[in-house]
Amino acid sequence: MLYDNVTMFMTTVLEKNEEMSKTFKEILELRYEPVAVKLVKENEEFPQGYPVPEKQLSYCQSVMQARHGNRFMMPLDAHMCNVGAAVIGMMPRPEKVASGEFHFSQGIHNNVGATKKMIDEGASIPFRTKGTVVCPLKDANFVPDVVIFADIPERIYWFSPLYTAEKGGRVSYTTAPFQAACVDATATPVVTGAPNISLGCMGCRKKTDLRPDELMIGVPGGLMEGMASTLRRYRNDVLPKANRTG
Repeated sequence: MLYDNVTMFMTTVLEKNEEMSKTFKEILELRYEPVAVKLVKENEEFPQGYPVPEKQLSYCQSVMQARHGNRFMMPLDAHMCNVGAAVIGMMPRPEKVASGEFHFSQGIHNNVGATKKMIDEGASIPFRTKGTVVCPLKDANFVPDVVIFADIPERIYWFSPLYTAEKGGRVSYTTAPFQAACVDATATPVVTGAPNISLGCMGCRKKTDLRPDELMIGVPGGLMEGMASTLRRYRNDVLPKANRTG
């Protein structure tokens, strides 16, 4: 009976995720699949049905490959990048990363103190994890902690109206020259409970196929259903008023 209940729950979640993914992809005319991310806590089991990659990937590579339809279960030993793994809560931050020395060597900052300030001010997952599951939202049989979109600025823009449609106000985003996928699009939304836009980073633009005209946004999983409902309303009475093609 317990197995049947778990299976029923997974089926219901999958169907809901499929519908939300379809809503966002069709109405916003996205280039790629929305990407669901599950942060697997130390005392949790990994969701079933997701293969471990054949070779190690950085967290940002797994996200960018998932937008093309790939799916991954990634315990710590599948993660190639200790920077991302530390941000996601799987391991302590390496000493050379914490000091700023590692990222300073990339040449972006004028002094190591500036690099360390960037690291110190970046969000990190506040609980211990043992891995991640990353896949297209339409293939997620779990409730995602965050959903990541990578697309052109006009597509990403619409998440600001969607987020403020009910509560109003203005929104602020935080980003930096490094750690776009792990800090900007994952840890920050999880910690703040609000969407966060990233301009991309040196790592993503070096190791993935993130295009020069693309940005990223991470949306807390708990906000997705309400945003999808508002987006359905936008389909006929808001989106047609906007110049969406340039």
